[in-house]
Amino acid sequence: MMGSDHTHRRWSNLRKVLERLGPFCRPDFEPSSETLQFLLENCKILVIGAGGLGCELLKDLALMGFGNIHVIDMDTIELSNLNRQFLFRRKDIGCSKAEVAARFVNSRVPGCNVIPHCCKIQEKDEEFYRQFHMVVCGLDSIVARRWINGMLLSLLVYENGELDRFSVIPMIDGGTEGFKGNVRVILPGVTACIECTLDLYPPQVTYPLCTIATTPRLPEHCIEYVKIIQWPKENPFDCPIDGDDPQHINWIYEKSNERAAQFNIQGLTYRLVQGVVKNIIPAVASTNAIIAATCATEVFKLASSCSASLNNYMVLNDLDGIYTYNYEAERKEDCVACSQIPKDIEINNPKFKLKDLIELLCERPDLQMKNPGLTACIDGKNKTLYMQSVPSIEEKTRENLTKTLVDLGLVNGSEINVADITSPNAIVLKLRLAYPDTDMS
Repeated sequence: MMGSDHTHRRWSNLRKVLERLGPFCRPDFEPSSETLQFLLENCKILVIGAGGLGCELLKDLALMGFGNIHVIDMDTIELSNLNRQFLFRRKDIGCSKAEVAARFVNSRVPGCNVIPHCCKIQEKDEEFYRQFHMVVCGLDSIVARRWINGMLLSLLVYENGELDRFSVIPMIDGGTEGFKGNVRVILPGVTACIECTLDLYPPQVTYPLCTIATTPRLPEHCIEYVKIIQWPKENPFDCPIDGDDPQHINWIYEKSNERAAQFNIQGLTYRLVQGVVKNIIPAVASTNAIIAATCATEVFKLASSCSASLNNYMVLNDLDGIYTYNYEAERKEDCVACSQIPKDIEINNPKFKLKDLIELLCERPDLQMKNPGLTACIDGKNKTLYMQSVPSIEEKTRENLTKTLVDLGLVNGSEINVADITSPNAIVLKLRLAYPDTDMS
């Protein structure tokens, strides 16, 4: 493959960059024909998401010489995808995005081998992710970003407290919303991770299950209750919720109204139900193309050392003209994901209950958890405080929600292990109880 004249001509533009020095080269860059061979045959890239960004990423990476690409996506193709996800056709509706995208790229780019995985990222283990040189994200979910961020951090190897740089798998993350977008280059354990800068993301509107199930205060709480609890229990149409089906929306609207009336909650409308159920994010093809091209360029720079990579956050706004800037986001010393020390949670109210702590974990901009499960070591024994994800445990621990932290046996300095869908591993939080009659040792 590498010896043919056709191949030489095909990659001539890449050779100009990879086989000679230039003013933007990194100090460790050495011009060589072997670099191109590495890209074509050995460099293994994982693309997460085969939607608007993912389609662009696969096309760009394949045409930039990367011949060994995996793509993972759990979704199937819908009619509404076809206006911007250009690897798909009408005949593909209902098929796996990952499989169709891989087949299309493989048929159009000779020598490129894209391997599809039609599943959730959470279904793959550490060994799967460890095989890649880089991970590129084209996701529309902050939860998924946080999970893969945690996974790559869990693969890091430390020797005598020093990070082994060979265990670092770079993560290039792209995001778009309408005419705005961003790209970031994350070197796990070295630069700021997703959790370090979580407050940059607008909090996604989700509510703790303990709130929507026991003490709803907003019309959105009523809608979420029907969507999360009543629909699976009653399964009115014997299928998952379809936000575009008027029958489904009407059923949720009626049941939500009943619950709102039960708790004296005003302001529930049919339009609000649609908004909560569908959670629509606008997508613009040109923004996807720009962000994906930037991500692919960063992958190329990291894989070849031909130029310094982005350090480490770029923002694009092409709403009125084109405006872009970049800056260095800094690591947080107490980051729940990438620091080596537990994060302090300060409580200054002796009547603070477990359900209040769960709400705090969900609402704090630097935590933004979804449905955390909490365990702690109390009097030398591991105790489950609350866990929503397992129905039998949830039922047994539900009574703890209304107990104060002191009643549960937690003291100043207690460490709580928190499991949540935003991370593949439990994180450790340290309680700081700053009120009278508390052991402050």
